[in-house]
Amino acid sequence: MQRRAYAPAAALAAALLAVIVTACGGSSGGHGGGDDAKTGRTGSTAPAGEPGKYRSLPEPCGYVNRDTLRRMLPAGDDDSDPELQKLYRGQAAITYDTDRRVGCRWKLETPEGTRHLSVDFERVVSYQPGVSDEERAQELYARQATAAKIPSASASPSAPTPSPSPSASAGTHPQGGAATGSPSPGASTSPSAPGSPSADPRFLPRVLDDLGDDAFIDDKLVSTAAGVHRDIAVVFRSANILVSIAYDQWSADRQHIPTSEDLQGKAHGLARELDAGHFGN
Repeated sequence: MQRRAYAPAAALAAALLAVIVTACGGSSGGHGGGDDAKTGRTGSTAPAGEPGKYRSLPEPCGYVNRDTLRRMLPAGDDDSDPELQKLYRGQAAITYDTDRRVGCRWKLETPEGTRHLSVDFERVVSYQPGVSDEERAQELYARQATAAKIPSASASPSAPTPSPSPSASAGTHPQGGAATGSPSPGASTSPSAPGSPSADPRFLPRVLDDLGDDAFIDDKLVSTAAGVHRDIAVVFRSANILVSIAYDQWSADRQHIPTSEDLQGKAHGLARELDAGHFGN
């Protein structure tokens, strides 16, 4: 009886399996570990997008000037106080990839209320063929500005921008998604309350023209059962870096509402410092 030839069939199956494994391995994308290698999609003839200007991020908690922290989180001038040292050291944000995103948080608690400050840096890398890192950063910035309902530059009030606090002077220098000061669950915004942005058109949410390539500032006054708080957000883009600053002040005394002029001026001044530092590069 003639035997059937099974060996060629087995060899063919093994060859097919090898092709499938190779194809699957070649299609995986690299988005982690700081690998910025850009490969076009299978079958795509579009070239890889141009890499961004910035290829690294600063150490966030050490990037903010100590004098600036003292102005934004006034807690005393005794540098030998262990509690003050701990406060101004800040706490680094936990991120999955510090090559792409870093941040730092500070919190000051006093009998009069609480202040929070956070700074986040995101280095944008585009993996879309034909789209540069900077173009992708522009898209992400525009998405945040739209979510915050920031008027376009042409629609913004023509009132002058408030002068930044003394921290606006450029000096030595910190990530997530950006905080936009959205009200917490159960809270209600109070646009007509004294000190709210609508009380003075100079402090309405608006585009800023003195930061990076694109920038905006947002301002919300929120009232809760425990008191009131004003939330300031400054977001700006410099090339392929997105920087988000969130600064708020809580007050249990409704007769002492944190003012837009004070908080916006300090947050704006900090943003100008960070922008002037060129992110350590």
